Amino acid sequence: MPEMPEVQGLADFLRGRVRGLQIMRVTVTSIAALKTYDPPVQALQGLRVAAVERHGKFLDLATEPADDAAADGAPHLVFHLAKAGWLRWYEQVPATVLRPGKTPIALRLVFEDGSGFDLTEAGTKKSLAVYVVRDTAEVAGIARLGPDPLDPAFTRDELAALLAGRRTQIKGVLRDQSIIAGVGNAYSDEILHAAKMSPYALASSFGEADVDHLFAAMTTTLTDAVAAASGKPPADLKDAKRGGMRVHGRRGQACPVCGDEVRSVFFADNSLEYCPTCQTGGKLLADRRLSRLLK
Repeated sequence: MPEMPEVQGLADFLRGRVRGLQIMRVTVTSIAALKTYDPPVQALQGLRVAAVERHGKFLDLATEPADDAAADGAPHLVFHLAKAGWLRWYEQVPATVLRPGKTPIALRLVFEDGSGFDLTEAGTKKSLAVYVVRDTAEVAGIARLGPDPLDPAFTRDELAALLAGRRTQIKGVLRDQSIIAGVGNAYSDEILHAAKMSPYALASSFGEADVDHLFAAMTTTLTDAVAAASGKPPADLKDAKRGGMRVHGRRGQACPVCGDEVRSVFFADNSLEYCPTCQTGGKLLADRRLSRLLK
């Protein structure tokens, strides 16, 4: 699943390519992906892109208002790539006709210079989401977002307040978008490895030093990942993400810090990875969702 660093990389790439360009055509081939109907998706056609922003894991293409429209009524194209979605960029969009149900492409957008992108989704479980709204707050997933951990206004003390009294495993806290925006399964593994913390540790058990370590690990891990994604085209972002991982997706490999074997815990639809030596005092985590450390 694309997380904050990759989505920021996409936002930076698109901002440099499409800001000021007119949207000539929008084609939706997956009706299930389109979550809104007013304004219609065709309302984007003929408008120019004013800005490209990221909200958590959501990408937002804001348009300039038409001459006869109020500034606050200019539509936004907002999308969330979910678990298996991606953005495929073209300097010249292919002329092939898109047939609904016959392609992994959910949406195609073409600009005045012939460039554009497809939103694609692999697999049979479809959860990519596209919205056309006048205000991004109309997207429920954006409205409920917690603070962005790389926002300069997000401080160590704010993190401490978010953790205080929360009897939830820290892995779940980091992934909860209503608590902290933008971090998912992969980067929560990386942050906890850098902080030398068990993913099963309860947030309410954290002392002052624990909060210090977690804040430093979160800031460093995400800052480095955003820097690694910066300037890369969409086609290269997935490989950049995989190449920067120390534990996530590296089950059975050696931990780059201590050399111990990276282990996994499997759940219904995902897994977490960790290093026993670095994070759990050498103990193995039980491979079931609500387990604590094996006795």
